[in-house]
Amino acid sequence: MKKRNPYLDYGKEYWYFFLLGPLLMIAEVIADVKLPAMVGDLINNGALAKDTHYILMQGLKMFGMVLFAITTGVGAAYCAARASIGYGANLRKGMFEKIQKFSFSNIDYYSTGSLVTRLTNDVTQVQNMLNMSMRMMLRAPGMLIGAVVMAFSINHELAIIFVVLIPILIAIVAFIMKLAFPRFSKMQTKIDQVNSIIQEALMNIRVIKSFVREDFEEERFEKTNHSLMNAGLSAFRVVIFQMPVMTILLNISTLFLIYLGGKRVMAATMPVGDLTALITYMTQILISLMLLAMLFLQSTRALASVKRIGEVMNTKLDVADSEHAQKNEPIVSGEIEFKNVSFGYYKQQDQEVLKNISFHIKSGETVGIVGSTGCGKSSLVQLIPRLYNPDQGEIFVGGKNISQISFETLRNSIAMVLQKNVLFSGTIEDNLRWGDEHASTEQIRHAATIAQADGFVMDMPQNYQTMLEQGGVNLSGGQKQRLCIARALLKSPNILILDDSTSAVDTATEKHIQESFSLELKDVTKLIIAQRISSVQQADKILVMDEGKLVGQGTHEELLRNCNEYQEIYSSQMERGVSA
Repeated sequence: MKKRNPYLDYGKEYWYFFLLGPLLMIAEVIADVKLPAMVGDLINNGALAKDTHYILMQGLKMFGMVLFAITTGVGAAYCAARASIGYGANLRKGMFEKIQKFSFSNIDYYSTGSLVTRLTNDVTQVQNMLNMSMRMMLRAPGMLIGAVVMAFSINHELAIIFVVLIPILIAIVAFIMKLAFPRFSKMQTKIDQVNSIIQEALMNIRVIKSFVREDFEEERFEKTNHSLMNAGLSAFRVVIFQMPVMTILLNISTLFLIYLGGKRVMAATMPVGDLTALITYMTQILISLMLLAMLFLQSTRALASVKRIGEVMNTKLDVADSEHAQKNEPIVSGEIEFKNVSFGYYKQQDQEVLKNISFHIKSGETVGIVGSTGCGKSSLVQLIPRLYNPDQGEIFVGGKNISQISFETLRNSIAMVLQKNVLFSGTIEDNLRWGDEHASTEQIRHAATIAQADGFVMDMPQNYQTMLEQGGVNLSGGQKQRLCIARALLKSPNILILDDSTSAVDTATEKHIQESFSLELKDVTKLIIAQRISSVQQADKILVMDEGKLVGQGTHEELLRNCNEYQEIYSSQMERGVSA
């Protein structure tokens, strides 16, 4: 059985526009092709015969034909616009939904700027191609074929000129498009790079200004922008030759037609009306070939975009729900177990970030994770909600293998505060409701109180209705961390993961947060990644990481006695006064 093309589904709700548009366009083409013959007939049987009545009646017929052509043309254009814009919107939605399903490793493969370009510029190119195709795919060849047929019906000897000219023009168009395609592909890649630089510069404008690096960023943008300009010029240098070459050939052919036709008219072997009609059909051929050239040009750009869109849509999700995933069975405890787990970001390079990790955490325990920078702490906790899949080994949450739990069930039971504190533009309350959109005001304030955020929020002029700029840049680092913790708490999770989430908080506030956790989150399993040993010193268990390996686990006192790596970290922090 032939597999259905999923791209067809994006246009199925506009099927009547896709059907009606071409039909109206065919009607318009028929009218356009008949008009020159009607003009020739008017000249031969009306003007030359000085028959005023015939001229009037033929003129009325031509006027009706023109109205018919205008009506069907406008209708076809409207249908093409509705169908293409609707298809583009659905395709963009489909791409966005696919990207939302990406794992972290899928996202790592693309740059943010590239994904933005594919969602916007590339979809627009496909949308424009679809619009132009519906308006010209039938119109251009229909007018071309119709003009040739009508020319042969008028004078088959002179119509030979058309037969010789058309293959030459088509070959020119095909040759130019072949040269243009790789250049337009390169241009789309350059657009990716420009978008990435713009996005990075705008997001980090405060850092750029603080280091007085405006000149450097301007130079970097200018270099990339100039590269895009050169790529665009390279593409358009090829296609600009298309129109003048075609026009010259058609003008030469028209002169040749006038010369041969004029001799026949002077010899009284062909009426002047027929010559007029033939010249008009030559013009229609010019117009149809120009339309085809425009269509091919747009198609060349669009095909490059289609390829890039297809890369996103056909990306294999390396983290996906199993067919046997349990979707309706909730996770009832925060128990976590790793069994011989190994993981690496770059599969082909055989570089493992985590190596043969095994441990067991009871539900409700507070577990600290410490180790040097780059030892795999963040990678470890990101495996629990399946942001990445382990390469080897098994992970259990609540006694169930996470590969057999649906994403929705698993991630609803886990709240995670990442190293980078992300807040969105909107009010503080809007940001906190990401944890629970139905949370009451009391629940929001309670979560904020546990996270030691309620105090500074209530000191703001509009309290929880205070507007945050994108990324929460109008808050301090410690304030953002506390709001992110409050947002996570509103999920009422079985497992709470804090990835170095109190690094910007003073030790007194951090102590209050820990005390609140002990009182309010007794049944919640808490995993705390920390640089300061003082942050996890009172934990039920501490995991010590070193170069991707678990080199120690136990309480603070146990690790001081029997774990060299922990002793070194503790000693260095004591010397610098970090643990104080």
